Amino acid sequence: MEFIIFGIAAYLLGSIPTAVWVGKAKYHLDVREHGSKNAGATNTFRVLGKKAGIVVLSVDVLKGTFAVLLPFLVNTYAWADDHLIHLKIVSGVLVVLGHIFPVFAGFNGGKGVATSLGVILGIHPQAALICIAIFLVVFIASNYVSLGAIITSISFPLLVEFVFDNKNTSLLIFSIILSTAVVILHHNNIKRLIKGNENKMSLFKKKT
Repeated sequence: MEFIIFGIAAYLLGSIPTAVWVGKAKYHLDVREHGSKNAGATNTFRVLGKKAGIVVLSVDVLKGTFAVLLPFLVNTYAWADDHLIHLKIVSGVLVVLGHIFPVFAGFNGGKGVATSLGVILGIHPQAALICIAIFLVVFIASNYVSLGAIITSISFPLLVEFVFDNKNTSLLIFSIILSTAVVILHHNNIKRLIKGNENKMSLFKKKT
């Protein structure tokens, strides 16, 4: 019953279409009709600018973190308790699915990168911090958000297994599934990267 309750709560939380709602409420446009036509933080930065992008990014990350920490907040568990880890994993999967297929936005959402980061922060904070550092290095060096997201997602299961000596098989499987999903969702970006026509975005350059 706990898995069902927290799973449904996580999916509904993930279904909050931050980019869509911010775009329509503040700028009177649907980000899914502009730029890359993706309802995520990256496209929000590109279409609406840094202020809107920061809001969307922050909320999408918090969705993932709150979803996986909800079982811990409402019940008494040890942080490394296997049952809690399994509840976090189920919640993590469903909050990301909610972001990608949001019931509140016609099941047309984002790619789940920011929400996945929030999930990782809630499940494995140490690995998440290293993932953030990897993303920033790749992004700043290349100006490709997609490349940073792809390399970071691939790094996560490797960090969990080889750097932090994970003992929980479910966590390893989850990390591989999450990583694979992010890569698959970026298949069009990968094609553009190979062709050399992927969209670039500078972390420091102001939107004109």
